[in-house]
Amino acid sequence: MVRLFVALPLGEGLKTELADLAGGIPGARWVPPENYHLTLRFIGEVENLLADELDEALSAIRAKPFDLQLRGLDVFEKAGRIHSLFVGVERSDRLTHLQNKVETALVRAGLPPERKRFTPHVTLARVDKVPPEKSIAFVQAHNLFRAAPERMERFCLFSSVLGKEAAHYTAEVDYPLEGAMVPAAGEE
Repeated sequence: MVRLFVALPLGEGLKTELADLAGGIPGARWVPPENYHLTLRFIGEVENLLADELDEALSAIRAKPFDLQLRGLDVFEKAGRIHSLFVGVERSDRLTHLQNKVETALVRAGLPPERKRFTPHVTLARVDKVPPEKSIAFVQAHNLFRAAPERMERFCLFSSVLGKEAAHYTAEVDYPLEGAMVPAAGEE
């Protein structure tokens, strides 16, 4: 069994900008910068054979590169309780197109359809043990955040191993977007 998700990896410059936002909320569990990503589809635990089929389905996706624009902060709530702090993403037709293609490919490969509506974001912190007014004040103080656009030229199939402090993510397979420059073997 392997725990998987499909996501857009973020470049080091963008990770640094996001890491500069982290801090100032006692009790928040901040996501380590190396774990910043934009999830296109959470898969969960699957058998290795199904993982191979999902990889094959994802490798057939054709989509164009696009610019990702992160802006603003917000929170996710469940049952009226704030649990996560995130950076929002400006809507993009190409991002929506890619996410739809990922969803369609995974359902055709045997996964049940995703029930949650796609809300593109990058999680900064888990704040379920933080007083709500602290999270809200943080969002208000940083709501004008806007990162420089970053070119997305690939998406990845990640594996996830849960840990005590944070999960460890590994990019298992890169899928270049059409027209993206693919580094030659040994480059990067």
